[in-house]
Amino acid sequence: MKKKTIGERMLTGVTVIIILVIWFITTELGLVDEKLVPSPQLVWDALVDIMENGYKNYTLLEHLGASMNRLISAFFSAMIIAIPLGLASGYSSKLRAIFEPIIEFYRPLPPLAYYTLLVLWMGIENESKIALLFLACFAPIYISCVSAVIKIKEDYINSAYTVGANKMQIFMHVIFPACLPDIFTGLRTALGVAYTTLVSAEMVAANSGIGWMVLDSSRYLRSDIIFLGIIIMGITGILLDKSIQFIENKIVPWKGKE
Repeated sequence: MKKKTIGERMLTGVTVIIILVIWFITTELGLVDEKLVPSPQLVWDALVDIMENGYKNYTLLEHLGASMNRLISAFFSAMIIAIPLGLASGYSSKLRAIFEPIIEFYRPLPPLAYYTLLVLWMGIENESKIALLFLACFAPIYISCVSAVIKIKEDYINSAYTVGANKMQIFMHVIFPACLPDIFTGLRTALGVAYTTLVSAEMVAANSGIGWMVLDSSRYLRSDIIFLGIIIMGITGILLDKSIQFIENKIVPWKGKE
């Protein structure tokens, strides 16, 4: 992946600064009600307060840790299962015919449409929440793997057969490396989808987590805590995505190059 130039990084920084300045000016001049859009100072004060006193018996790190535990557990579980199954389905049309209808059926469904069933089947503890996030992660990873295998040129595989490679060698040295760029794209997509589902996962019978903190504070019109939670989720989401990009750059250095 092509790295940002210094100029591009400066443009990114300027964009962030402009947004912060507009936010500050809008609230400072009283153009909007502070209950709707709190000032940066109020959000900062909320951060300091929660860091010192916590929120509803949990510290900020404990809320963040609870959310990350659910998210990362589901993400890695989906990755371990979806990648080999997706690659195998891309390689075998019969296997793809078995799993594709299931994936295509539940993939467009809103998470809350089947979350109630998960709660009934698995209870109100973390298991149902992790299962919901697992399903959110699974489809994008599976689809990206299937698509990656299907679009591999047959000439590459036939050339490997020509030099005496067996099926396992072809998979390990031709198919899998060729699929890696698309696999990482699927992982990044899955992580983003799972993060957007996190709030839904923490809506039912939760008492910790960043998503739950945002939902709970909305009941009391604590827009400062709502903004704080959204900012924290945005920053952690960016950091997680950058982590995947970093690993991708190390494992797939040829991506985007001729």
